[in-house]
Amino acid sequence: MSPGQAHTGQVRVLVVEDHVELANRIGMGLRDAGFAVDVVYDGAAALDNTTCTDYDVIVLDRDLPAVHGDRVCRQLVHDGSPSRILMLTAATDVEDRVDGLELGADDYLGKPFAFTELIARIRALGRRGPGSPAVVQRGDLVVDRARHRASRAGVPLTLTRKEFGVLECLAGADGATVSAEELLEHVWDTNADPFSNTVSVTIARLRRKLGNPPLIETVTGVGYRL
Repeated sequence: MSPGQAHTGQVRVLVVEDHVELANRIGMGLRDAGFAVDVVYDGAAALDNTTCTDYDVIVLDRDLPAVHGDRVCRQLVHDGSPSRILMLTAATDVEDRVDGLELGADDYLGKPFAFTELIARIRALGRRGPGSPAVVQRGDLVVDRARHRASRAGVPLTLTRKEFGVLECLAGADGATVSAEELLEHVWDTNADPFSNTVSVTIARLRRKLGNPPLIETVTGVGYRL
């Protein structure tokens, strides 16, 4: 995302956890909850990913190989990263929590944790900051980011996770055009094929569900806008 680009609304998350099975489970669960998620397994990979992608929230395990989670957190804060950091650790006493927050983490969650609490914490962190209202209204369209619901003219819309993510991005852009590449970046993840027609297919399904008059405009050669 370029420095001058408006945030499009969808929360993008980086999960950094060295226990591969747990990391993949967290990633899968967060995708099911509607987030765009990348997963890495050590601190060095975390720092590499954050140089090319602006994540809204980083779920950072503290005890990481290659580069310790404390160093990752300190480096991100030092570099002025806009990402909110949620630190995970098996150490749950007060001193450890204070240490993590003093490093610059925005929140702290001890292991084991309830997955519903992790989701709630990420959503809360993702909504922080100016320009990220929980509910976005554009005409008769209402997009409730916190509850992952949308309605038009008071009628609830039944949307898939990806359809909701695309709609959330377009609504959050406040009338600006959003490119297919930006939608891929914010709604899908790094494994998405940039040459596939997945965005245009999702847009077509979304248009049908939104009904008439049409809400989504195609800007030829540029992208889509509400």
